[in-house]
Amino acid sequence: MKCISAAALGVVLLLAQSPALAPAQQSTTPAPGTQQQPGTQQQPAPDQTAPEAGGPAGDNGAIAIPKKKEKDEPAPPPPPEPTVKNPPGMQPFSLHIDVPVVTVDVGVLLEKTHQFVPNLKQENFRVYEDGKPQEIASFQQVKAPITAVLLVEFASTSYYFVYDMRNAAFNFAEQLRPDDYIAVMTYDMHTNILTDFTQDKRVVMNALNSLTIPTWKETNMFDALYQTLDRLTRVEGRKYIILIGSGRDTFSKITLDKTFAKIKATPNVTIFTISTGGFVRAMTEGRGGMGAQIRDMDYLQADNEMNTFARMTGGMHFEPRFQGELPEDFAAINESIRNQYVLTYTPTNTKQDGTYRKLRVELVDNEGHPLRMQDEKHKPLKYDIIARDGYKAKQQVE
Repeated sequence: MKCISAAALGVVLLLAQSPALAPAQQSTTPAPGTQQQPGTQQQPAPDQTAPEAGGPAGDNGAIAIPKKKEKDEPAPPPPPEPTVKNPPGMQPFSLHIDVPVVTVDVGVLLEKTHQFVPNLKQENFRVYEDGKPQEIASFQQVKAPITAVLLVEFASTSYYFVYDMRNAAFNFAEQLRPDDYIAVMTYDMHTNILTDFTQDKRVVMNALNSLTIPTWKETNMFDALYQTLDRLTRVEGRKYIILIGSGRDTFSKITLDKTFAKIKATPNVTIFTISTGGFVRAMTEGRGGMGAQIRDMDYLQADNEMNTFARMTGGMHFEPRFQGELPEDFAAINESIRNQYVLTYTPTNTKQDGTYRKLRVELVDNEGHPLRMQDEKHKPLKYDIIARDGYKAKQQVE
């Protein structure tokens, strides 16, 4: 056996202890079947363990497999809700509060020109329900397309009435806009739907052009208006009825009182009425005997009913005598229905008793006095406040 000098042994020990050339010393056991020469030190095996972040442990080691993350343990279930037991003999009890909200559409038009008055503020409006002031919760000015039913009288009563009806209906159709929804209905002894709601102006015109020869002489206006209101209850949003006719009713099953009750019970519907036959009525008024006087009284009553329909719902009534008045009348209708102020409030009377509540809307200035308007020449301007005169409260279900 050869002897290793002390100097050579010192070199071997330095090489073994140098951290830059060899990994940290570990206690290793020789593999079976191998012999370790005396005087030499066993070289430790390279570290093959994977680091926490993955990747190789050394330049010459094997590729490390990333360490698997431990699965997150599921969160423990929440504790059960405590059960509350009623005292003996007490039945289960729940409290439900239904807070009603009333929406009022208000149009402000100049009396002379029928122009809409813009730029009014919430502070300019006062709303009264059954004479009691209400606090306005929300306020906005809207300009939106319309959803309307054109309800026209088409009966074989007189050529002049049919002629006026057609002119009025065509004037209304001419002012329609592409985003408006319009349906056309006629009435004599029966109520007929010429076209359902459509945005196609040509369909409306074709429906009106089909009105050539009337069949029945009866004018069942109450039945037609009642059925129209009943159908509109299934249509969402604000709706309008443009009623064009003589206003007379001859053979309806529905009475006037029931018609008024239906108008009061139908929300979000505004009725505009136009009386026909104004020219021929003016030419024949006061002429003839007792029969002519009765006829004149019938037409006066018809005008009053048409005006009442409009006033109850916040609409307007027109009695044109000449065809040249129609464009101005329908311009006023368009100003009213396309430009409105929408007010909402929670009534102080929270009873759900199904009663009819009277509404009144006023305009005031900053000091609470009645609002006064004037033109550029400082001349006073009169204006009309268009709003429905009331609404029917909900009926509590027992």
